[in-house]
This record gives sequence, C-alpha cells and structure tokens, in this order.
Amino acid sequence: MARLFLLLTLLVSAGNSLAQEYSQQELDNWFNAPPEASADDVNEGELKFLPTHPAKRVHHHSNVLTISDQTIVDGWADLRQCHSNLDIVPATQIVFRADRIRDLRILSYSGIGRAWVEGGTVQLQQVRHNAKICVALKSKVLYQQPDGNLHIANGPFMRKFLDGYYPMHVSMEVIVKTNKLRFVDITPKKQSGFKVSIAPHLVKFDAWFEGRLNTLLRFHAL
Repeated sequence: MARLFLLLTLLVSAGNSLAQEYSQQELDNWFNAPPEASADDVNEGELKFLPTHPAKRVHHHSNVLTISDQTIVDGWADLRQCHSNLDIVPATQIVFRADRIRDLRILSYSGIGRAWVEGGTVQLQQVRHNAKICVALKSKVLYQQPDGNLHIANGPFMRKFLDGYYPMHVSMEVIVKTNKLRFVDITPKKQSGFKVSIAPHLVKFDAWFEGRLNTLLRFHAL
C-alpha cells in the first residue's frame, strides 16, 4: 500500500491552516506570495459558517498571539499555536514560512508517535486518534498600511482534500500588551458560526466553517 502523506501547511504570518495535497508549483507560489492583504482579499472562495457544530470531532486550530510595544516597531509577535483532533495519518508536517518565523519549538504533544522541528517545519509521525500538538514561536504578523493603520491578516484557513472542503474549527486570541494600538474592526463581521469578542487589550474570534476563511484585524496606531 502506498504511504499516505498529508501536508498540513500553516501560513504562520497570518496563523493560517490548510489541509491539502499540493504540487511543487503551488507551494512555490505560496512561499513567494507577499504578506500584505487588503479588505478585498478577505472572505473569498467557498465559505460556509456552521451555526451548528458537527457531531464528529474536527480539526481545531487555536492561536494565542501577543502584541507588544516592540511588535509595533518590527512586526514580530509571540505566537502559541495548538492543533487538536488531527487527521489520522502515518506522516504529516506543519510547514511555516521560514522568512516570517523564528525560535520555533515544540511545547507538548500527545497521540503522536514522534514529533520534531526540522528547519521551518514540525514533522509528525504516527498521528493517532485525538492527537494534539502545541508549538511556540516568534511570528511576523503586524504590517503597516499606507493609511497609517496596522493589519493582521489571516488566511486562508481550510481543510481541503481533492475537490471537497471539510469542517474546521479555528480560534484566535490577540492579546494587546501595549497602549499604542486601538482595535478598529475585523473582517468578516460577527455572525452565526463566527463569534467575535472584544475587551480592553483583547480581541478573540471563534469560527466553525467549511470552505476558505480569511480574516483581517485592523488596528489604529496611537
């Protein structure tokens, strides 16, 4: 039997996740793509939010991003990222854009035979039922815009195999440990299947969906 290889690609500059098999040309196009995104790039593709959660467990991609005074200067932020309910496969990898990450390390994992960092990737073997892995890294996520605002662009998040999209659960917390930024808004807007919570120094979203999800968080520099 041919060995099954599933490439789990994380567009870390935006904390994004794809579950799909890619050609080398598609990977080259992705790695060479510019990081900036505008509102016109958000929420494109086949996207269906799921007001009712699927009965079966689905891949949960969770992120905690911490923005500091220094992040405003250089764009780099602390990111803690976890993946749970991973697909059961003999081998998979989490691939990061090497030019937008540093200090990648594994915090913990379970339900996985072996996990290790290799360059800008996290390699996984023997992924079993209820598998989970958490990593920490520095990620370049905050980009200055011509109008003076700053954006964090995420996406596309998706689980796709061949021509089919599968349910996915993505959550993100952006902790703003600075008084030099004011949150402006987020795209898509809050709706059924896409919860948004805003508090002083904290922005959170929780999405259940099928298809391709892009998000854009806008901040104003004070």
